[in-house]
Amino acid sequence: MKKTIGILGGMGPEASAYLFQLIIKHTKVTQDQDHLPSVLLNLPQIPPRTDAILGKGPSPVPHLIEGTQRLQAAGADFIIMPCITAHYFLPEILPYSPLPFINLLEETSKWVALNFPRLKTIGIVASSGTIISQLFHQALKKIGCEVIHPFSQEQKKVMKAIFGIGGIKCGTTTGKPKEIIIKIAHSLIKRGAEAIIAGCTEIPLVLTPSDIPVPLIEPMKIGARQAIIQAGGQLAE
Repeated sequence: MKKTIGILGGMGPEASAYLFQLIIKHTKVTQDQDHLPSVLLNLPQIPPRTDAILGKGPSPVPHLIEGTQRLQAAGADFIIMPCITAHYFLPEILPYSPLPFINLLEETSKWVALNFPRLKTIGIVASSGTIISQLFHQALKKIGCEVIHPFSQEQKKVMKAIFGIGGIKCGTTTGKPKEIIIKIAHSLIKRGAEAIIAGCTEIPLVLTPSDIPVPLIEPMKIGARQAIIQAGGQLAE
């Protein structure tokens, strides 16, 4: 009996759809019936996570807890949350969630340790909330990896590429936003990054493995494959 995957999405909607597509793409199937039952809850009205972390806006926690309850009511057995920044609030969410979570930070750390055990320095391209809270810095430090992030002025460009007018959140995944993200990734590589983490939900929408000369680590892809395993599906190669 296969389990039902619950996707706590809407942060943002396109990235949540991308996670669902990853689950479909990475499931080994020969017919429709081989795919996994899934529930995608799209809640775009959840308050901005970075603003909450910086003390500039309301907490998203009540909305996220409500989302876990709605996913349970819809039949989900466990939850995967594509928004990496929102993982900052997991300690507040888990005591009230009726369902367990796949933690993208932990899964990424385990994946790096298994697949790239010799990595020592990893660059991260992510929202300011993820950078300031050092979510990946702390997780990867446990396996002996140092995480470096963009300089202050570079980070402002990252935020503009994601959240600005005509940015990724507006549906623009080509042109200027893509150029900015690629340039920042290359800057991190010049500073010694041996791999790049797509540390924000929107980054894989514009940054692909062919854009950089080092491995691109994609937490959403790692999480999608873990969700398939937990749901009782088979992984496509």
